[in-house]
Amino acid sequence: MIKINITTLGCPKNQVDSTHLTTRFESEGFVHVDDPNDADIIIINTCGFIKAAKEESVEEILNLAKLKAGGKKLIVFGCLAQRYRDELIKEIPEIDSIFGVGEEEKIIGYCKRAEEQKFVSEERKDLLSGTFKLPSPRSSYAYLKIAEGCNKKCTFCVIPSIRGRFRSIKYEEILKEAEGYVKSGVRELILVAQDITNYGKESEGHNLISLLKGLTSIDGDFYIRLLYLYPTEITDELLQFIANEPKVQKYLDIPLQHSEDKILRLMGRRGTRKEYIKLVRKIRKIIPGVALRTTFIVGFPGETEEDFNGLVDFIEEIRFDRLGVFKYSKEEGTAAAKLKGQVPEKVKDRRLDEIMRRQAAISLEKNKELIGKGYPAIVDEIDEDVAIARLYSHAPEIDGVVIIQRAEDRGQKTDEKIKIGDVVNVEIIDAYDYDLKGKLIDDFGLQIADLKSNQKSEIRNQK
Repeated sequence: MIKINITTLGCPKNQVDSTHLTTRFESEGFVHVDDPNDADIIIINTCGFIKAAKEESVEEILNLAKLKAGGKKLIVFGCLAQRYRDELIKEIPEIDSIFGVGEEEKIIGYCKRAEEQKFVSEERKDLLSGTFKLPSPRSSYAYLKIAEGCNKKCTFCVIPSIRGRFRSIKYEEILKEAEGYVKSGVRELILVAQDITNYGKESEGHNLISLLKGLTSIDGDFYIRLLYLYPTEITDELLQFIANEPKVQKYLDIPLQHSEDKILRLMGRRGTRKEYIKLVRKIRKIIPGVALRTTFIVGFPGETEEDFNGLVDFIEEIRFDRLGVFKYSKEEGTAAAKLKGQVPEKVKDRRLDEIMRRQAAISLEKNKELIGKGYPAIVDEIDEDVAIARLYSHAPEIDGVVIIQRAEDRGQKTDEKIKIGDVVNVEIIDAYDYDLKGKLIDDFGLQIADLKSNQKSEIRNQK
């Protein structure tokens, strides 16, 4: 049996691609191993979105190249490979083969030829055919990619040139994959795409709401989380559906990128500061207790100190539950790379640090408000003395966690009481900048009442 290892960098969409590729390999008789040292074929799924991601990808390729011995193969694919195929082959000769985005079939074919194996019959080629078999879940959640590419024309973004125009994945295929994950024990399906609000608009057969209705109709005890909603395409109908559907987590990731109208126009983004404030207020009114996450870019060409201070004021006013910040990365082939007023790196660093410092304070304040309250939490990891879990307000890998310590009063360790994928009741007993500390609780009824009361208080405070 030929052993493969796939290392994945970048966004959740890349993780979906790697999961699908792993499934294809397994259906072809390959064996996936977690340690690249044990693999016959080392594969790396790269990211080429911004400078930092490109540097990380190149560094990881070089690290994995050091493991080549005894006939091992090194394959590189994904976004970085799509953008810099020729340069990578020239500069890193240890790479045996390189593939772009959406070339999984070619990767499979290369590996089979490299190992002198024959091609299997055509019916095995369709990832979502009747022979599709999901790998056993390694965690409580799974990413479900519902579309590929993007039609937006953000001046800083290379995604459309790498992944092409927006293309919705077929409704039936998404539901089939989701059903497989739920049957395998996954407790949270995380919908991802460059812009999930655009789902189905090119075909008019389905939209995001009809997809959510289909997904929530699947039998099973699971949740759905939504990532990457474009702000100006969030409808009242969508918000009402989220508010009324218990399977959909009350959590929205809405990348705003900036708050100031001038910078938004230069970015090619839709919406204005006033419209964003109105949208946030409406979301919080329709979905009580909703957790809002966003991302911003600092140091965009033309961003003055006044523009930056406006962004800081905006963040202080809105008080997002979760917030990420990126320094602007000048990417060749983008319209923003040609703009005047490029901001020095030292200024970008200072602005990023300033926002993260302020957001850490906001996050700590919000976390302290949760102390003494009870919530359901999904268990992601089990260690000897602690369990790592998430509230509805925590997306995996990007937000904080709840650290559940050993239940010493019962003389039992958490791994003897709960397992990965369990939904447990926890009381928050301490708070940090981004993480929480909790303990398992049995009597949850009063805690739910407290939560609802707390949500009503939050609504009054937000008005």
